[in-house]
Amino acid sequence: MNNAPFPAATVVVLRDGAVGLEVFMVRRHEGAGSFRGAHVFPGGGVDERDAADATWSDGLEHATRRLAALDASEAVSYHVAAARELFEEAGILLARDRSGAFVSIDGAAEWERFRQYRHDVHAQRRTLGEIAEREGLRLALDALTLFAHWVTPPVEGKRFDTRFFVARLPRGQRPAHDETETTGSLWTSPAAAISAAERRELVLPPPTWMTMIELEPFGSVGAVVEWAAARSVERREPRLVQENGARSLVMPDNFTRFVWTDGYWRPERVEQ
Repeated sequence: MNNAPFPAATVVVLRDGAVGLEVFMVRRHEGAGSFRGAHVFPGGGVDERDAADATWSDGLEHATRRLAALDASEAVSYHVAAARELFEEAGILLARDRSGAFVSIDGAAEWERFRQYRHDVHAQRRTLGEIAEREGLRLALDALTLFAHWVTPPVEGKRFDTRFFVARLPRGQRPAHDETETTGSLWTSPAAAISAAERRELVLPPPTWMTMIELEPFGSVGAVVEWAAARSVERREPRLVQENGARSLVMPDNFTRFVWTDGYWRPERVEQ
């Protein structure tokens, strides 16, 4: 059986909060195919139409340079998919107007208009590029900074070959979950998310948990973006192991594993 991973993109939206770095998360619907009820970053699969929206995109060189191992069209598609999924699932549009400023969706009329656009994109009635053309915008692919590459292990169901990006929340925009694929959302610090997951108040999939661990030391969005831009991104695929009747995912660092316990992936440090 062919179980090749599907290409996907995820965006970790960040802002500088009153007490430090904050991350936006959405809660997956209980009826979702995988990680139902889990808190995740907005994201989803790369669509074959995403490459066409490059016509309405700035930052093409940025996209192809960061994903230099891929052909140019594929590299751009990952970035466009990240922007599209972010708009669909969180209502955040990484696009600039003719003045070069990020589009504002703060007023009531703008909010309602872009809310309808969001539904249209999700229902495939319009593409993100068509909305950009209609509104006189350019998609800002350079607002996405690649920082991780996770591949789902061959456990069960769909596998994903996912590029993780970080992006700063644009001024004049406020994220909100879509109430279709997601049922809730929140802003949280990485430390608070990890603490809540340890108390089982949040469900964090292993790559999400590992991302929070990596983000925890940083105090600002600028520091994260600078780190991500300089980072060497390598493909990471956890290993599934069975030991003493327990199922575990061993992370590529070989120091962390997640054990399937009572319906949760619980992290454990491997003794050296």
